[in-house]
Amino acid sequence: MYELGDDLLMVTTDRISAFDYVLGSGIPDKGKVLTQLSAFWFERLSDLVPHHLLSTDADTFPEPARSHASVLLGRTMLVRRTEPVPIECVARGYLSGSGWKEYQQSGRVCGVDLPRGLRESDRLPEPIFTPATKAESGHDVNISEEEAGAAVGPELVARLKALTLEIYRRGVEHAASKGIIIADTKLEFGLASPPPAGTGGGRAPGAKTPGTEAREIVLIDEVLTPDSSRFWPSDQYQPGQGQPSFDKQFVRDYLEAIAWNKKPPVPSLPDEVVQRTREKYIEAFRLLSGRDLQ
Repeated sequence: MYELGDDLLMVTTDRISAFDYVLGSGIPDKGKVLTQLSAFWFERLSDLVPHHLLSTDADTFPEPARSHASVLLGRTMLVRRTEPVPIECVARGYLSGSGWKEYQQSGRVCGVDLPRGLRESDRLPEPIFTPATKAESGHDVNISEEEAGAAVGPELVARLKALTLEIYRRGVEHAASKGIIIADTKLEFGLASPPPAGTGGGRAPGAKTPGTEAREIVLIDEVLTPDSSRFWPSDQYQPGQGQPSFDKQFVRDYLEAIAWNKKPPVPSLPDEVVQRTREKYIEAFRLLSGRDLQ
């Protein structure tokens, strides 16, 4: 992340993390997939909520970034600066990951009661909003909607919940037409002063929220990518077990298989795992966007 005047430059590397550690191996083109897929979704969602993306064209970036266009090309976003909301907004449509573990212990996920007898990877009766803290270090912690309201204000959380579930709904609908199940996704939002009248910005209806001093809610960071979501191939979906995926679950599964203790030293990935993970990321990008990676 770099400051460029009043804006920010977000450069997405090919590094990959798992279990709160950056691994010794990167995934070639991963940064390009995350950047270009996020740009695709920002465009599709612009009628719903303002976003922070200003440009992905490195040849038009302000100096000194433009002098490094060949390095930045395809993996960089020039974005509007916002004040990040200090919670992560998670939508879940299927029971997996930390939600599955919590459900096994309590029958609930982030304070939301769920029907008894659900299996791993089961589709939920309806998508649920399950926020999490944004930890400075270590793993984020799931919290209830009430706890999120205590942290940032109930009015703001109500609006973030509505936006999160609608973004998820739209993402699920589009992905289903491409043969992909989006099991869950994590979103991040920021607050910013609204753009001056007549300058565009696409402010969504209701984006002004009581208690936020009329600041605008802005969708930030990455959106509906393999790093922030669980993507499952719909033709292989079998509830009652873990699912094959287009995301970095493939890397997590490998690390579990070698019984890494999730402490330093951090392992590197074998070439086969690196290559197959890259293929998964690129396949997800092409299916969802209908585009070739730039």
